[in-house]
Amino acid sequence: MSHSTRGYKVYFLTLLASILTFSYVDRLTLGIVLQNVKSDLRLTDTQLGFLGGIAFALFYAVMGIPIARWADRGNRVTIISVTVALWSGAVALCGAAASFTQLLLVRVGVGVGEAGCIPPAHSLIAETFAREERPRAMSRYMLGMPLSVVVGYFASGWLNEFFGWRVTFACVGLPGLILAALAALTLKEPRKFRTQLRATKVARDPEVHSVPSFRDVCATLWGNTTFRHLLVAFSVWYFFAYGLLQWTPAFFIRSHGIATGELGTWFAISLGLGGLLAVYAGGELAARFAAGNERLQLIGCAISFMFFALLNICAFLAPNRYVALAAMGLAYFGGNLVQGPMLATIQTLIRSDMRAVSIALLYMFGNLIGMGFGPLAAGALSDFFHHWFGQESLRYALVFLCPGYFWAAWHVWRASRTVMRDLPPTHEAGNTPFEEDVIEPTW
Repeated sequence: MSHSTRGYKVYFLTLLASILTFSYVDRLTLGIVLQNVKSDLRLTDTQLGFLGGIAFALFYAVMGIPIARWADRGNRVTIISVTVALWSGAVALCGAAASFTQLLLVRVGVGVGEAGCIPPAHSLIAETFAREERPRAMSRYMLGMPLSVVVGYFASGWLNEFFGWRVTFACVGLPGLILAALAALTLKEPRKFRTQLRATKVARDPEVHSVPSFRDVCATLWGNTTFRHLLVAFSVWYFFAYGLLQWTPAFFIRSHGIATGELGTWFAISLGLGGLLAVYAGGELAARFAAGNERLQLIGCAISFMFFALLNICAFLAPNRYVALAAMGLAYFGGNLVQGPMLATIQTLIRSDMRAVSIALLYMFGNLIGMGFGPLAAGALSDFFHHWFGQESLRYALVFLCPGYFWAAWHVWRASRTVMRDLPPTHEAGNTPFEEDVIEPTW
């Protein structure tokens, strides 16, 4: 099957979205089993926040840069296959941990493996679809995130309730090994199909495909005002998002007395299905009504962030579980609208030989600041508020984090004011800097 056919493209996005799904299922599983891990290993909320935050994020972020540099010049399919196999095996091993230190070390392995999942995938997608199609294509790839909510919360919730957290981790990790094998055997690296064309280009202009140094990449990205604002927005977004994501299941267990099986089912319905619809809708709205208009797309993203913040506050302060779940479902719908348009804008903004590194830098800062310190901050706030609020301390710690989304929204709005100016000149006609790097869309 040719790598340019419609059937291959659908399969290509489906497999990459499935890989993304299971990379996030692991993180959601940790949130579901957090209370059981705390009881079994006798940990504090601060330790749990460290475990779900900086222990994973530090290695995830640091390893993302060299892997992305490799992805901008090497075989991205190989990178994805090897790293998916690595993190899947490490997730399965989480269930064997007998102490905080052992679980901490295994989570480091998970972080190193997952660092090679997203940047190469973004680069492959941007190289396969032209500018007008990228919001839709990126949204279909990012469907993996809300799908992970459906699979992760539902499966992890019931697996944990019936078999315990150790078996749950083993069951969550093993499917990734199958996906790694499928990626290695069936995905195609587009660079292999352009060897002759590249040689012709280089013969005409030897500098056309010269690989920029990491210092040049950083200087170029930092000199782009829009990218700077999106980098800050991404970091702020992740700080508050991971603080909320990691602790929301524990909040419903403590404040509303929901068992993990029932909680997983509710989350799969209210957050997962709503998120799937939102990610799909975000890409469709951008492709249909703002194709080639990244400014309008970013304004929509800023509005969505504010919508998310307000409804999440309502969810955490709601008097009963049903109102809380309904408000949270609406909040996640608004928050997930941004996935495709925001990430597609970044890929359109950046030259093709810098795309993987640009995404790796976004995730490096987002994960170090967000995933690294968001869950830790929420856990520490919960311990701090315990003196005044007792069992409800986690509720008010999470409410305290929600307004941070307005900060992220402000930076996205600022980016919308400069994005059309900062796009590479070749994008004015809808092309990419290297036209041979794009396979024209057929779907």
